Amino acid sequence: MLKLFKNIKGDKAIWAIAALLALFSFLPVYSASSNLVYVLGNGTTVGHLVKHALLLFFGFGIIYGVHKIPTHFFRGLSLIALPIILVLLVFVLAQGTNSGETNASRWIHIPYVGFGFQPSNLAAVVLLIYVARYLSKIRDSTVTFTESILPLWLPVFFVVVLILPANFSTAGIIFSMVLMLCFLGGYPIKYLMGIVATGLVCLTLFVVTAKAFPDLFPNRVDTWMSRIDSFTSPEDTDANYQIERAKIAIATGGIVGKGAGKSVQKNFLPQSSSDFIYAIIVEEYGLVGGFGLVLVYLFLLFRIVVVANGSTSIFSKLLVLGVGLPIVFQAFINMAVAVELFPVTGQNLPLISSGGTSSWMTCLAIGIILSASNKSLVQDNGESADFDESNPLEVLSGQL
Repeated sequence: MLKLFKNIKGDKAIWAIAALLALFSFLPVYSASSNLVYVLGNGTTVGHLVKHALLLFFGFGIIYGVHKIPTHFFRGLSLIALPIILVLLVFVLAQGTNSGETNASRWIHIPYVGFGFQPSNLAAVVLLIYVARYLSKIRDSTVTFTESILPLWLPVFFVVVLILPANFSTAGIIFSMVLMLCFLGGYPIKYLMGIVATGLVCLTLFVVTAKAFPDLFPNRVDTWMSRIDSFTSPEDTDANYQIERAKIAIATGGIVGKGAGKSVQKNFLPQSSSDFIYAIIVEEYGLVGGFGLVLVYLFLLFRIVVVANGSTSIFSKLLVLGVGLPIVFQAFINMAVAVELFPVTGQNLPLISSGGTSSWMTCLAIGIILSASNKSLVQDNGESADFDESNPLEVLSGQL
């Protein structure tokens, strides 16, 4: 064990934040899982806790393994992974498991192991690495909008379009993060404005098509519209039942909360261990716990910026911001939904909520950030260790 700790490299503060969030998550997940057990009759609370522990254990294995990979490897890996991701997204859109009657095809279920995989989470990480690679490649050159369509915007378009029918919120987050990364990477703002306008036109066409041909995407647009209507409506309706329960949980939490495991609303609030776990945290740990969690994510944001600023290559800077900012962005969206500052999106609270694919992709992103902060993998000239020309992957990583 001591040898393992000695081999841990990279930003120690980010390691500490990840460990702190993971350890804290056991308390609210164990408490909120009683909803799954006693209301839905799904398993036992200990079973859900053990499952959560195993997912985090393998997640931290991902962090440890990825943080040992030199940063320049991710340049080539993004080129290899992107076509695979597109194939998986096409497959899950055509064959994925539906959620009730909403055609929310998001999952690929792996036979014999009882495990579901959500390709959209991996697609977000891979796409942002790919965008960081492209932006670093054109950093010192003048590229016209036409020249960037094929290598940059076409892959972004395909990924977003393939995710959009089943998961509007994830598609929106990915598109927003790509725009933010392009802005930080120096991509011309006038071109970004054109991309935003094009995106809005495409979204409008999708909504109109879905309304005109409802059998293509059963209930998806209606689901989005009902969530937006519930968010903007001043009246309490059955559609915003989750939000009302979440607000009750937050309101009854007070300053210091009811105490660990003493939440009442966890028995009435759907998705209390995942999408709405922040409401349960505030109910049990009060405003102190709620604000404390906000500060932890803000500190994570600070360390991400510090690591990016300390990186000596453009690719590393953009890579850290590209995979790091979505973690914090998703966290604040989750918390904003719980306090009704944002429509219901179905986004988990990173490293806190129960869930496999989302937690593992967060761990993958953290591992990449730690790789960039691992000075033992970086030379003084700002690039990763010398390429081994006998290794095709290293040649691909370095040249592309």
